[in-house]
Amino acid sequence: MSLIRKLQTRLQGEIKSAIETAEQLEVIDLPPIKLETPRNENHGDYATNIAMILAGQAKMPPREIAQLIIENLTDLDFIAKIEVAGPGFINFYFSIDWLYDVVVEIEEQADDYGQGDLGAGKKIQVEFVSANPTGPLHVGHSRGAVVGDVLANILQTAGFDVSKEYYINDAGNQMDLLGRSVAIRYQQLLEEDVELPEDAYRGEYITELAQEIVEQDGDKYLAEAKAGQLEYFREYAYQELLDQIKADLNNFGIKFDNWFSERTLHSDKIEEVAAKLKADQLIYEQDGALWFKSSKFGDDKDRVVIKEDGSPTYLAADIAYHQNKYQRGFEEVINVWGADHHGYVARMKAVVEALGYQREALQIILVQLVTLLRDGKQVPMSKRAGDFVTMRDVIKEVGKDAARYFYVMRSPDSHLDFDLELAKQESTENPVYYIQYAHARICSILEQVEEEGIEIDSLEEIDLSKLTTEAEINLLKELADYPDQIAKSAESRAPHHMARFAHQLASAFHTFYNKCYVLVEDRDLMKARLRLVLATKQVLVNLLELLGISAPENM
Repeated sequence: MSLIRKLQTRLQGEIKSAIETAEQLEVIDLPPIKLETPRNENHGDYATNIAMILAGQAKMPPREIAQLIIENLTDLDFIAKIEVAGPGFINFYFSIDWLYDVVVEIEEQADDYGQGDLGAGKKIQVEFVSANPTGPLHVGHSRGAVVGDVLANILQTAGFDVSKEYYINDAGNQMDLLGRSVAIRYQQLLEEDVELPEDAYRGEYITELAQEIVEQDGDKYLAEAKAGQLEYFREYAYQELLDQIKADLNNFGIKFDNWFSERTLHSDKIEEVAAKLKADQLIYEQDGALWFKSSKFGDDKDRVVIKEDGSPTYLAADIAYHQNKYQRGFEEVINVWGADHHGYVARMKAVVEALGYQREALQIILVQLVTLLRDGKQVPMSKRAGDFVTMRDVIKEVGKDAARYFYVMRSPDSHLDFDLELAKQESTENPVYYIQYAHARICSILEQVEEEGIEIDSLEEIDLSKLTTEAEINLLKELADYPDQIAKSAESRAPHHMARFAHQLASAFHTFYNKCYVLVEDRDLMKARLRLVLATKQVLVNLLELLGISAPENM
Protein backbone atom coordinates (compact mmCIF):
# COMPACT_ATOMS: atom_id res chain seq x y z
CA MET A 1 0.00 0.00 0.00
CA SER A 2 1.37 3.40 -0.97
CA LEU A 3 2.21 6.01 1.63
CA ILE A 4 -0.63 8.30 0.56
CA ARG A 5 -3.12 5.43 0.63
CA LYS A 6 -1.96 4.56 4.15
CA LEU A 7 -2.59 8.14 5.25
CA GLN A 8 -6.03 8.13 3.61
CA THR A 9 -6.93 4.88 5.37
CA ARG A 10 -5.67 6.25 8.66
CA LEU A 11 -7.68 9.47 8.24
CA GLN A 12 -10.83 7.50 7.41
CA GLY A 13 -10.30 5.44 10.54
CA GLU A 14 -9.83 8.55 12.69
CA ILE A 15 -13.02 10.13 11.29
CA LYS A 16 -14.94 6.93 12.00
CA SER A 17 -13.60 6.86 15.55
CA ALA A 18 -14.50 10.53 16.08
CA ILE A 19 -18.10 9.88 14.99
CA GLU A 20 -18.41 6.87 17.29
CA THR A 21 -17.01 8.75 20.31
CA ALA A 22 -18.98 11.98 19.86
CA GLU A 23 -21.68 11.68 22.52
CA GLN A 24 -24.02 14.20 20.88
CA LEU A 25 -24.13 12.17 17.64
CA GLU A 26 -26.66 9.36 17.46
CA VAL A 27 -25.64 7.29 14.45
CA ILE A 28 -27.06 3.80 14.04
CA ASP A 29 -25.87 3.01 10.54
CA LEU A 30 -22.50 4.56 9.69
CA PRO A 31 -21.91 4.50 5.91
CA PRO A 32 -18.41 4.22 4.36
CA ILE A 33 -16.40 7.40 4.80
CA LYS A 34 -15.25 8.68 1.44
CA LEU A 35 -12.44 11.13 0.84
CA GLU A 36 -12.40 13.21 -2.32
CA THR A 37 -9.71 15.47 -3.74
CA PRO A 38 -11.22 19.00 -3.96
CA ARG A 39 -11.21 20.55 -7.42
CA ASN A 40 -9.94 23.76 -5.89
CA GLU A 41 -6.57 23.13 -4.21
CA ASN A 42 -7.32 25.97 -1.79
CA HIS A 43 -9.95 23.70 -0.24
CA GLY A 44 -7.35 21.31 1.12
CA ASP A 45 -5.82 17.98 0.12
CA TYR A 46 -8.90 15.90 0.90
CA ALA A 47 -12.52 16.54 1.82
CA THR A 48 -15.39 14.42 3.09
CA ASN A 49 -19.15 14.98 2.96
CA ILE A 50 -19.89 12.50 5.77
CA ALA A 51 -21.46 15.26 7.92
CA MET A 52 -24.08 15.95 5.25
CA ILE A 53 -24.77 12.24 4.81
CA LEU A 54 -25.36 11.81 8.57
CA ALA A 55 -27.64 14.84 8.93
CA GLY A 56 -30.81 12.81 8.49
CA GLN A 57 -29.90 10.16 11.05
CA ALA A 58 -28.45 12.55 13.61
CA LYS A 59 -31.22 15.12 13.13
CA MET A 60 -28.65 17.90 13.25
CA PRO A 61 -27.40 20.51 10.78
CA PRO A 62 -24.41 19.19 8.76
CA ARG A 63 -22.10 22.00 9.86
CA GLU A 64 -22.74 21.18 13.55
CA ILE A 65 -22.01 17.52 12.86
CA ALA A 66 -18.83 18.47 11.05
CA GLN A 67 -17.71 20.58 14.04
CA LEU A 68 -18.39 17.70 16.44
CA ILE A 69 -16.34 15.34 14.29
CA ILE A 70 -13.42 17.79 14.27
CA GLU A 71 -13.58 18.24 18.04
CA ASN A 72 -13.31 14.46 18.52
CA LEU A 73 -10.39 13.91 16.17
CA THR A 74 -7.30 13.07 18.22
CA ASP A 75 -4.34 11.38 16.53
CA LEU A 76 -3.74 13.51 13.43
CA ASP A 77 -0.07 14.48 13.53
CA PHE A 78 0.03 14.48 9.71
CA ILE A 79 -2.75 17.08 9.42
CA ALA A 80 -1.82 20.78 9.46
CA LYS A 81 -5.32 22.28 9.34
CA ILE A 82 -8.98 21.26 9.32
CA GLU A 83 -11.91 23.45 8.41
CA VAL A 84 -15.65 23.23 7.78
CA ALA A 85 -16.68 24.58 4.41
CA GLY A 86 -19.91 25.22 2.55
CA PRO A 87 -22.96 23.27 3.69
CA GLY A 88 -20.87 20.87 5.79
CA PHE A 89 -17.77 19.64 3.98
CA ILE A 90 -14.77 18.90 6.16
CA ASN A 91 -11.54 19.93 4.44
CA PHE A 92 -8.21 18.45 5.52
CA TYR A 93 -4.88 20.11 4.84
CA PHE A 94 -1.96 17.70 5.20
CA SER A 95 1.28 18.88 6.74
CA ILE A 96 4.25 18.71 4.39
CA ASP A 97 6.36 16.55 6.72
CA TRP A 98 4.90 13.28 5.45
CA LEU A 99 5.88 14.17 1.87
CA TYR A 100 9.56 13.77 2.68
CA ASP A 101 8.94 10.09 3.37
CA VAL A 102 7.84 9.73 -0.26
CA VAL A 103 11.44 10.25 -1.41
CA VAL A 104 12.55 7.46 0.92
CA GLU A 105 9.75 5.19 -0.33
CA ILE A 106 10.72 5.77 -3.97
CA GLU A 107 14.37 5.01 -3.32
CA GLU A 108 13.54 1.81 -1.43
CA GLN A 109 11.05 0.51 -3.99
CA ALA A 110 12.80 1.81 -7.14
CA ASP A 111 11.36 0.00 -10.19
CA ASP A 112 8.58 -1.42 -8.02
CA TYR A 113 7.34 2.00 -6.93
CA GLY A 114 3.70 2.22 -8.01
CA GLN A 115 3.10 -1.53 -7.76
CA GLY A 116 -0.11 -2.21 -5.84
CA ASP A 117 -2.32 -4.98 -4.54
CA LEU A 118 -5.66 -3.71 -5.82
CA GLY A 119 -6.06 -6.69 -8.15
CA ALA A 120 -5.17 -9.28 -5.49
CA GLY A 121 -4.01 -11.64 -8.25
CA LYS A 122 -7.38 -11.70 -10.03
CA LYS A 123 -7.00 -13.29 -13.47
CA ILE A 124 -7.91 -10.90 -16.27
CA GLN A 125 -7.61 -11.33 -20.01
CA VAL A 126 -7.29 -8.28 -22.22
CA GLU A 127 -8.09 -9.07 -25.86
CA PHE A 128 -7.26 -6.31 -28.30
CA VAL A 129 -6.44 -5.55 -31.93
CA SER A 130 -7.78 -8.92 -33.23
CA ALA A 131 -7.90 -7.53 -36.76
CA ASN A 132 -8.72 -9.86 -39.64
CA PRO A 133 -5.45 -11.09 -41.19
CA THR A 134 -6.60 -9.82 -44.59
CA GLY A 135 -4.43 -6.72 -44.76
CA PRO A 136 -1.98 -4.53 -42.86
CA LEU A 137 -2.97 -2.94 -39.58
CA HIS A 138 -4.37 0.54 -40.15
CA VAL A 139 -4.67 3.66 -38.00
CA GLY A 140 -7.86 2.49 -36.28
CA HIS A 141 -6.18 -0.75 -35.21
CA SER A 142 -3.22 1.29 -33.95
CA ARG A 143 -5.26 3.19 -31.39
CA GLY A 144 -6.92 0.04 -30.06
CA ALA A 145 -3.52 -1.63 -29.88
CA VAL A 146 -2.07 1.06 -27.61
CA VAL A 147 -5.22 1.35 -25.48
CA GLY A 148 -5.22 -2.41 -24.85
CA ASP A 149 -1.49 -2.64 -24.25
CA VAL A 150 -1.29 0.26 -21.79
CA LEU A 151 -4.44 -0.88 -19.97
CA ALA A 152 -2.92 -4.35 -19.54
CA ASN A 153 0.29 -2.79 -18.19
CA ILE A 154 -1.68 -0.69 -15.70
CA LEU A 155 -3.72 -3.66 -14.49
CA GLN A 156 -0.59 -5.76 -14.10
CA THR A 157 1.06 -2.98 -12.07
CA ALA A 158 -2.07 -2.71 -9.91
CA GLY A 159 -1.78 -6.36 -8.89
CA PHE A 160 -3.95 -8.20 -11.42
CA ASP A 161 -2.76 -11.35 -13.17
CA VAL A 162 -3.07 -10.18 -16.76
CA SER A 163 -2.87 -12.02 -20.08
CA LYS A 164 -2.78 -10.17 -23.42
CA GLU A 165 -4.46 -12.00 -26.30
CA TYR A 166 -4.94 -11.52 -30.03
CA TYR A 167 -7.91 -13.35 -31.55
CA ILE A 168 -7.05 -14.28 -35.13
CA ASN A 169 -10.17 -14.18 -37.33
CA ASP A 170 -8.76 -16.76 -39.72
CA ALA A 171 -12.00 -18.51 -40.66
CA GLY A 172 -14.98 -17.44 -42.72
CA ASN A 173 -15.78 -15.72 -45.99
CA GLN A 174 -13.21 -12.94 -45.61
CA MET A 175 -10.39 -15.50 -45.81
CA ASP A 176 -11.79 -16.98 -49.03
CA LEU A 177 -12.14 -13.46 -50.43
CA LEU A 178 -8.50 -12.80 -49.56
CA GLY A 179 -7.43 -15.93 -51.44
CA ARG A 180 -9.59 -15.01 -54.44
CA SER A 181 -8.20 -11.46 -54.55
CA VAL A 182 -4.59 -12.70 -54.58
CA ALA A 183 -5.39 -15.42 -57.13
CA ILE A 184 -6.87 -12.88 -59.56
CA ARG A 185 -3.92 -10.49 -59.17
CA TYR A 186 -1.66 -13.48 -59.74
CA GLN A 187 -3.45 -14.24 -63.00
CA GLN A 188 -3.27 -10.61 -64.07
CA LEU A 189 0.49 -10.55 -63.47
CA LEU A 190 0.71 -13.57 -65.76
CA GLU A 191 -1.21 -11.54 -68.37
CA GLU A 192 -4.48 -13.39 -68.02
CA ASP A 193 -7.59 -11.41 -68.94
CA VAL A 194 -9.54 -11.51 -65.66
CA GLU A 195 -11.33 -8.79 -63.77
CA LEU A 196 -11.14 -8.13 -60.02
CA PRO A 197 -14.61 -8.51 -58.43
CA GLU A 198 -16.21 -5.46 -56.84
CA ASP A 199 -15.95 -6.91 -53.33
CA ALA A 200 -12.29 -7.94 -53.65
CA TYR A 201 -9.45 -6.57 -51.53
CA ARG A 202 -7.77 -3.89 -53.64
CA GLY A 203 -4.77 -2.66 -51.70
CA GLU A 204 -1.33 -2.60 -53.28
CA TYR A 205 -0.33 -5.26 -50.76
CA ILE A 206 -2.54 -7.79 -52.63
CA THR A 207 -0.56 -7.23 -55.83
CA GLU A 208 2.71 -7.49 -53.86
CA LEU A 209 1.65 -10.86 -52.45
CA ALA A 210 0.76 -12.09 -55.92
CA GLN A 211 4.09 -10.82 -57.25
CA GLU A 212 5.94 -12.81 -54.56
CA ILE A 213 4.22 -15.99 -55.73
CA VAL A 214 5.13 -15.24 -59.35
CA GLU A 215 8.76 -14.63 -58.43
CA GLN A 216 8.95 -17.80 -56.35
CA ASP A 217 6.95 -20.22 -58.48
CA GLY A 218 6.17 -18.62 -61.83
CA ASP A 219 2.95 -20.02 -63.32
CA LYS A 220 2.98 -23.16 -61.15
CA TYR A 221 -0.40 -22.29 -59.61
CA LEU A 222 -2.03 -20.76 -62.69
CA ALA A 223 -4.28 -23.73 -63.37
CA GLU A 224 -5.50 -23.72 -59.76
CA ALA A 225 -6.17 -19.99 -59.93
CA LYS A 226 -8.16 -20.27 -63.14
CA ALA A 227 -10.16 -23.18 -61.69
CA GLY A 228 -11.03 -21.18 -58.58
CA GLN A 229 -8.98 -23.44 -56.31
CA LEU A 230 -7.98 -20.86 -53.71
CA GLU A 231 -6.43 -22.82 -50.84
CA TYR A 232 -2.79 -22.11 -51.72
CA PHE A 233 -3.40 -18.39 -52.35
CA ARG A 234 -5.50 -18.06 -49.21
CA GLU A 235 -2.97 -19.76 -46.95
CA TYR A 236 0.05 -18.03 -48.49
CA ALA A 237 -1.51 -14.59 -48.08
CA TYR A 238 -2.77 -15.43 -44.58
CA GLN A 239 0.65 -16.45 -43.28
CA GLU A 240 2.44 -13.54 -44.91
CA LEU A 241 -0.04 -10.97 -43.60
CA LEU A 242 -0.10 -12.49 -40.12
CA ASP A 243 3.69 -12.33 -40.01
CA GLN A 244 3.52 -8.67 -41.05
CA ILE A 245 0.95 -7.95 -38.35
CA LYS A 246 3.15 -9.57 -35.71
CA ALA A 247 6.20 -7.65 -36.93
CA ASP A 248 4.33 -4.32 -36.95
CA LEU A 249 3.01 -4.88 -33.43
CA ASN A 250 6.44 -5.90 -32.19
CA ASN A 251 7.92 -2.71 -33.67
CA PHE A 252 5.18 -0.81 -31.84
CA GLY A 253 6.28 -2.31 -28.54
CA ILE A 254 3.31 -4.67 -28.27
CA LYS A 255 3.77 -8.34 -27.44
CA PHE A 256 0.93 -10.75 -26.83
CA ASP A 257 0.96 -13.64 -24.39
CA ASN A 258 -1.26 -15.68 -26.69
CA TRP A 259 -2.42 -15.72 -30.32
CA PHE A 260 -5.74 -17.57 -30.51
CA SER A 261 -6.84 -18.97 -33.88
CA GLU A 262 -10.55 -18.93 -34.66
CA ARG A 263 -10.05 -22.06 -36.75
CA THR A 264 -9.51 -24.10 -33.58
CA LEU A 265 -13.13 -23.44 -32.66
CA HIS A 266 -14.53 -24.87 -35.88
CA SER A 267 -13.49 -28.46 -35.25
CA ASP A 268 -15.89 -29.15 -32.39
CA LYS A 269 -16.03 -26.22 -29.96
CA ILE A 270 -18.86 -24.43 -31.75
CA GLU A 271 -20.93 -27.61 -31.89
CA GLU A 272 -20.28 -28.23 -28.18
CA VAL A 273 -21.43 -24.81 -27.03
CA ALA A 274 -24.44 -24.90 -29.37
CA ALA A 275 -25.44 -28.25 -27.88
CA LYS A 276 -25.07 -26.84 -24.36
CA LEU A 277 -27.27 -23.84 -25.08
CA LYS A 278 -29.79 -26.07 -26.81
CA ALA A 279 -29.90 -28.34 -23.76
CA ASP A 280 -30.48 -25.23 -21.63
CA GLN A 281 -33.39 -24.35 -23.97
CA LEU A 282 -31.61 -21.18 -25.06
CA ILE A 283 -31.39 -22.19 -28.72
CA TYR A 284 -34.38 -22.99 -30.92
CA GLU A 285 -34.89 -23.91 -34.57
CA GLN A 286 -36.80 -21.67 -36.97
CA ASP A 287 -36.82 -21.52 -40.78
CA GLY A 288 -34.11 -24.18 -40.92
CA ALA A 289 -31.68 -22.12 -38.80
CA LEU A 290 -30.71 -22.25 -35.11
CA TRP A 291 -31.44 -19.10 -33.11
CA PHE A 292 -29.95 -17.98 -29.79
CA LYS A 293 -32.46 -16.47 -27.34
CA SER A 294 -30.37 -13.37 -26.79
CA SER A 295 -33.49 -11.22 -26.24
CA LYS A 296 -33.98 -13.09 -22.98
CA PHE A 297 -30.79 -11.48 -21.69
CA GLY A 298 -31.26 -7.88 -22.76
CA ASP A 299 -30.52 -7.97 -26.50
CA ASP A 300 -33.11 -6.31 -28.75
CA LYS A 301 -33.82 -9.54 -30.65
CA ASP A 302 -32.77 -13.18 -31.01
CA ARG A 303 -29.76 -14.00 -33.18
CA VAL A 304 -28.92 -16.75 -35.67
CA VAL A 305 -26.00 -18.95 -34.63
CA ILE A 306 -26.23 -21.72 -37.25
CA LYS A 307 -27.47 -20.76 -40.71
CA GLU A 308 -29.80 -22.82 -42.91
CA ASP A 309 -26.86 -24.34 -44.77
CA GLY A 310 -25.35 -25.55 -41.49
CA SER A 311 -22.52 -23.04 -41.40
CA PRO A 312 -21.92 -21.08 -38.16
CA THR A 313 -22.30 -17.32 -37.93
CA TYR A 314 -19.68 -15.00 -36.46
CA LEU A 315 -21.73 -14.99 -33.26
CA ALA A 316 -21.46 -18.77 -32.96
CA ALA A 317 -17.67 -18.55 -33.04
CA ASP A 318 -17.70 -15.68 -30.54
CA ILE A 319 -19.88 -17.71 -28.16
CA ALA A 320 -17.46 -20.61 -28.31
CA TYR A 321 -14.47 -18.28 -27.97
CA HIS A 322 -15.81 -16.57 -24.86
CA GLN A 323 -16.76 -19.85 -23.26
CA ASN A 324 -13.16 -20.93 -23.89
CA LYS A 325 -11.87 -17.77 -22.16
CA TYR A 326 -13.74 -18.48 -18.93
CA GLN A 327 -12.84 -22.17 -19.09
CA ARG A 328 -9.20 -21.08 -19.05
CA GLY A 329 -9.82 -19.54 -15.64
CA PHE A 330 -10.15 -15.85 -16.45
CA GLU A 331 -12.35 -14.13 -13.89
CA GLU A 332 -12.80 -11.04 -16.03
CA VAL A 333 -12.50 -10.57 -19.76
CA ILE A 334 -11.86 -7.17 -21.32
CA ASN A 335 -12.42 -6.74 -25.06
CA VAL A 336 -11.05 -3.64 -26.76
CA TRP A 337 -13.13 -3.11 -29.91
CA GLY A 338 -13.57 -0.50 -32.57
CA ALA A 339 -16.56 1.84 -32.26
CA ASP A 340 -18.24 0.08 -35.20
CA HIS A 341 -18.88 -2.88 -32.85
CA HIS A 342 -21.24 -0.84 -30.67
CA GLY A 343 -24.26 -2.87 -31.73
CA TYR A 344 -22.49 -6.09 -30.79
CA VAL A 345 -22.08 -5.24 -27.11
CA ALA A 346 -25.59 -6.19 -25.93
CA ARG A 347 -25.54 -9.58 -27.64
CA MET A 348 -22.11 -10.47 -26.20
CA LYS A 349 -23.29 -9.49 -22.73
CA ALA A 350 -26.26 -11.78 -23.38
CA VAL A 351 -23.88 -14.56 -24.38
CA VAL A 352 -21.89 -14.29 -21.17
CA GLU A 353 -25.02 -14.41 -19.02
CA ALA A 354 -26.44 -17.33 -20.99
CA LEU A 355 -23.21 -19.25 -20.43
CA GLY A 356 -23.73 -18.89 -16.69
CA TYR A 357 -21.33 -16.04 -15.89
CA GLN A 358 -21.93 -12.59 -14.47
CA ARG A 359 -22.45 -9.88 -17.09
CA GLU A 360 -19.76 -7.86 -15.32
CA ALA A 361 -17.28 -10.63 -16.12
CA LEU A 362 -17.16 -9.14 -19.62
CA GLN A 363 -16.03 -5.54 -20.01
CA ILE A 364 -16.00 -3.96 -23.45
CA ILE A 365 -14.04 -0.82 -24.27
CA LEU A 366 -15.07 0.82 -27.52
CA VAL A 367 -12.34 2.84 -29.20
CA GLN A 368 -13.52 5.74 -31.31
CA LEU A 369 -12.16 6.69 -34.72
CA VAL A 370 -8.90 8.46 -35.44
CA THR A 371 -8.59 11.37 -37.86
CA LEU A 372 -5.08 12.05 -39.12
CA LEU A 373 -4.28 15.72 -39.66
CA ARG A 374 -1.42 17.20 -41.64
CA ASP A 375 -1.04 20.99 -41.80
CA GLY A 376 -4.50 21.26 -40.29
CA LYS A 377 -6.11 19.20 -43.06
CA GLN A 378 -7.52 15.70 -42.82
CA VAL A 379 -5.45 12.94 -44.39
CA PRO A 380 -7.80 10.91 -46.63
CA MET A 381 -8.18 7.24 -45.73
CA SER A 382 -10.24 4.87 -47.84
CA LYS A 383 -9.93 1.20 -46.99
CA ARG A 384 -12.15 0.15 -49.88
CA ALA A 385 -9.91 1.95 -52.37
CA GLY A 386 -6.89 0.29 -50.80
CA ASP A 387 -5.04 3.48 -50.00
CA PHE A 388 -5.59 3.53 -46.22
CA VAL A 389 -2.84 4.72 -43.88
CA THR A 390 -1.22 1.83 -42.05
CA MET A 391 0.17 1.53 -38.54
CA ARG A 392 3.59 1.17 -40.14
CA ASP A 393 3.17 4.46 -42.02
CA VAL A 394 2.40 6.43 -38.85
CA ILE A 395 5.24 4.89 -36.83
CA LYS A 396 7.67 5.57 -39.67
CA GLU A 397 6.59 9.22 -39.87
CA VAL A 398 6.35 10.23 -36.18
CA GLY A 399 8.16 7.45 -34.32
CA LYS A 400 6.96 4.79 -31.89
CA ASP A 401 6.97 6.99 -28.79
CA ALA A 402 4.93 9.85 -30.22
CA ALA A 403 2.48 7.46 -31.86
CA ARG A 404 1.88 5.52 -28.64
CA TYR A 405 1.35 8.66 -26.58
CA PHE A 406 -0.98 10.36 -29.04
CA TYR A 407 -3.13 7.23 -29.39
CA VAL A 408 -3.63 6.91 -25.62
CA MET A 409 -3.75 10.55 -24.50
CA ARG A 410 -7.54 10.86 -24.96
CA SER A 411 -10.34 8.77 -23.52
CA PRO A 412 -11.02 5.80 -25.85
CA ASP A 413 -14.68 6.81 -26.14
CA SER A 414 -13.79 10.22 -27.61
CA HIS A 415 -12.83 10.91 -31.21
CA LEU A 416 -9.09 11.50 -31.70
CA ASP A 417 -7.56 14.11 -33.98
CA PHE A 418 -3.97 12.97 -34.51
CA ASP A 419 -1.85 15.94 -35.58
CA LEU A 420 1.10 14.40 -37.43
CA GLU A 421 3.06 17.63 -37.59
CA LEU A 422 2.63 18.27 -33.85
CA ALA A 423 3.76 14.72 -33.07
CA LYS A 424 7.04 15.38 -34.91
CA GLN A 425 7.77 18.73 -33.30
CA GLU A 426 10.73 18.99 -30.96
CA SER A 427 9.06 21.57 -28.77
CA THR A 428 7.16 21.77 -25.52
CA GLU A 429 3.93 21.97 -27.51
CA ASN A 430 4.40 18.30 -28.34
CA PRO A 431 3.23 16.48 -25.17
CA VAL A 432 5.43 13.41 -25.57
CA TYR A 433 8.49 15.59 -26.22
CA TYR A 434 7.58 17.65 -23.15
CA ILE A 435 7.44 14.52 -20.97
CA GLN A 436 10.63 12.96 -22.31
CA TYR A 437 12.42 16.31 -22.02
CA ALA A 438 11.84 16.22 -18.26
CA HIS A 439 13.80 12.97 -18.08
CA ALA A 440 16.53 14.32 -20.35
CA ARG A 441 16.85 17.43 -18.17
CA ILE A 442 17.32 15.25 -15.11
CA CYS A 443 20.03 13.26 -16.88
CA SER A 444 21.74 16.54 -17.78
CA ILE A 445 21.74 17.62 -14.12
CA LEU A 446 23.18 14.29 -13.00
CA GLU A 447 25.83 14.45 -15.72
CA GLN A 448 26.89 17.87 -14.43
CA VAL A 449 26.98 16.47 -10.89
CA GLU A 450 29.32 13.72 -12.06
CA GLU A 451 31.53 16.12 -13.99
CA GLU A 452 31.93 18.37 -10.94
CA GLY A 453 32.65 15.43 -8.66
CA ILE A 454 29.72 16.14 -6.36
CA GLU A 455 28.83 13.19 -4.12
CA ILE A 456 25.16 12.53 -3.43
CA ASP A 457 24.88 11.52 0.21
CA SER A 458 22.64 8.73 1.40
CA LEU A 459 19.16 9.72 2.48
CA GLU A 460 20.05 9.25 6.14
CA GLU A 461 22.51 12.11 5.83
CA ILE A 462 20.21 14.49 3.96
CA ASP A 463 17.80 17.00 5.48
CA LEU A 464 14.79 16.80 3.16
CA SER A 465 12.98 19.44 5.22
CA LYS A 466 15.05 21.92 3.21
CA LEU A 467 12.47 21.38 0.45
CA THR A 468 9.90 24.04 1.29
CA THR A 469 9.12 26.07 -1.84
CA GLU A 470 5.80 25.73 -3.61
CA ALA A 471 7.45 24.14 -6.66
CA GLU A 472 9.25 21.54 -4.50
CA ILE A 473 6.14 20.67 -2.51
CA ASN A 474 4.00 20.36 -5.66
CA LEU A 475 6.55 18.02 -7.22
CA LEU A 476 6.64 15.90 -4.06
CA LYS A 477 2.84 15.68 -4.12
CA GLU A 478 2.86 14.46 -7.72
CA LEU A 479 5.43 11.79 -6.87
CA ALA A 480 3.36 10.71 -3.89
CA ASP A 481 0.23 10.52 -6.03
CA TYR A 482 1.69 8.12 -8.64
CA PRO A 483 0.64 4.80 -6.99
CA ASP A 484 -2.85 6.17 -6.34
CA GLN A 485 -3.16 7.29 -9.97
CA ILE A 486 -2.33 3.76 -11.11
CA ALA A 487 -4.98 2.31 -8.80
CA LYS A 488 -7.61 4.79 -10.01
CA SER A 489 -6.73 4.15 -13.65
CA ALA A 490 -6.96 0.39 -13.09
CA GLU A 491 -10.29 0.67 -11.26
CA SER A 492 -11.85 2.79 -14.01
CA ARG A 493 -10.18 0.78 -16.82
CA ALA A 494 -9.06 4.15 -18.21
CA PRO A 495 -5.48 4.10 -19.58
CA HIS A 496 -5.60 7.72 -20.75
CA HIS A 497 -5.46 8.85 -17.12
CA MET A 498 -1.84 7.74 -16.90
CA ALA A 499 -0.95 9.60 -20.10
CA ARG A 500 -2.40 12.76 -18.58
CA PHE A 501 -0.61 12.14 -15.30
CA ALA A 502 2.69 11.81 -17.19
CA HIS A 503 2.18 15.29 -18.62
CA GLN A 504 1.16 16.58 -15.19
CA LEU A 505 4.27 15.15 -13.53
CA ALA A 506 6.52 16.52 -16.26
CA SER A 507 4.92 19.93 -15.82
CA ALA A 508 5.60 19.86 -12.07
CA PHE A 509 9.24 18.99 -12.72
CA HIS A 510 9.73 21.67 -15.38
CA THR A 511 8.30 24.25 -12.97
CA PHE A 512 10.67 23.04 -10.26
CA TYR A 513 13.59 23.11 -12.71
CA ASN A 514 12.86 26.69 -13.74
CA LYS A 515 12.29 28.01 -10.20
CA CYS A 516 14.67 25.96 -8.08
CA TYR A 517 18.28 25.82 -9.26
CA VAL A 518 19.67 22.50 -8.08
CA LEU A 519 23.43 23.04 -7.89
CA VAL A 520 23.32 25.89 -5.37
CA GLU A 521 26.06 26.92 -2.93
CA ASP A 522 23.99 25.78 0.06
CA ARG A 523 25.26 22.18 0.15
CA ASP A 524 22.41 20.90 2.33
CA LEU A 525 19.77 22.38 0.05
CA MET A 526 21.60 21.13 -3.05
CA LYS A 527 21.74 17.56 -1.75
CA ALA A 528 18.05 17.63 -0.78
CA ARG A 529 17.13 18.83 -4.26
CA LEU A 530 19.35 16.20 -5.87
CA ARG A 531 17.46 13.53 -3.96
CA LEU A 532 14.19 15.00 -5.20
CA VAL A 533 15.56 14.96 -8.74
CA LEU A 534 16.58 11.30 -8.43
CA ALA A 535 13.14 10.38 -7.10
CA THR A 536 11.51 12.19 -10.02
CA LYS A 537 13.75 10.36 -12.48
CA GLN A 538 12.71 7.00 -11.02
CA VAL A 539 9.00 7.76 -11.25
CA LEU A 540 9.33 9.09 -14.80
CA VAL A 541 11.12 5.92 -15.86
CA ASN A 542 8.45 3.74 -14.24
CA LEU A 543 5.66 5.77 -15.80
CA LEU A 544 7.15 5.87 -19.29
CA GLU A 545 7.69 2.11 -19.16
CA LEU A 546 4.03 1.72 -18.21
CA LEU A 547 3.10 3.72 -21.33
CA GLY A 548 5.58 1.82 -23.50
CA ILE A 549 7.58 4.99 -24.22
CA SER A 550 11.36 5.38 -24.03
CA ALA A 551 13.15 7.61 -21.52
CA PRO A 552 15.90 9.33 -23.55
CA GLU A 553 18.93 10.76 -21.74
CA ASN A 554 19.60 13.40 -24.39
CA MET A 555 17.26 15.42 -26.56
